[in-house]
Amino acid sequence: MDKLNEGERTRYQRQMLLAGWGEGVQATLKAKAIGVVGAGGLGCSALLQLTAVGFGRIIIVDRDTVELSNLNRQVLHWEADLARPKVHSVSEKLRSMNSNVKVEAVQAELKHENIDHILGEADALIDALDNFPDRLLINEFAVSRRIPLFHGAVWGFEGRAITVLPGRTACLRCLYGEPPRTAGTFPVVGVAPALVAAIQVTEVIKHFTGIGEMLAGELLVYDGATMRFLRARVERRPDCPVC
Repeated sequence: MDKLNEGERTRYQRQMLLAGWGEGVQATLKAKAIGVVGAGGLGCSALLQLTAVGFGRIIIVDRDTVELSNLNRQVLHWEADLARPKVHSVSEKLRSMNSNVKVEAVQAELKHENIDHILGEADALIDALDNFPDRLLINEFAVSRRIPLFHGAVWGFEGRAITVLPGRTACLRCLYGEPPRTAGTFPVVGVAPALVAAIQVTEVIKHFTGIGEMLAGELLVYDGATMRFLRARVERRPDCPVC
């Protein structure tokens, strides 16, 4: 395991003060690779936090380019980035933010044929997508490879998150069954993906530090309009074709 350099000891000092964290745990985070699928609203906010906290390697996967309508919520894309590939826009800024983190940009559409090549070395996956066919693809991959999956989704002021620990908890196919009908362009306020992404990254941190209780098999639903949170247990389906 790589040791921390002097700059990292200073950079991460405040979080290493937490009971149960310390330099050894921080070195563990440095050794981990996190795959983030989607560099939009959820992805941008999640990537900021993953990079700040010091995960050593981040693999970003997205096939799209930056559009003006993205800029109300996708905080790592700026006006100068219009028409650029999203993975290049975000990776450039993350490398400037924390030079200790290895950031890998993959502009590609994930398919059964390439997902193992792209994400096979990831120690955890963050679902920052906006469509269910792709979500269920990475869910299937995560379950088959026993990789923890941290799911988030948003609509308007609302959001939801759940942690999938293959072999222990329900998976996304248990939760959603067949892919819901595609909604097309849907409403979203930038604060919703920011909050849900923070929850996703909090779950990743807890998973690798062993601190706290996780949303393992529990769906957290957030309603920003009323500022209410609801937690609901999600059981594994005995007839689930994935897990």
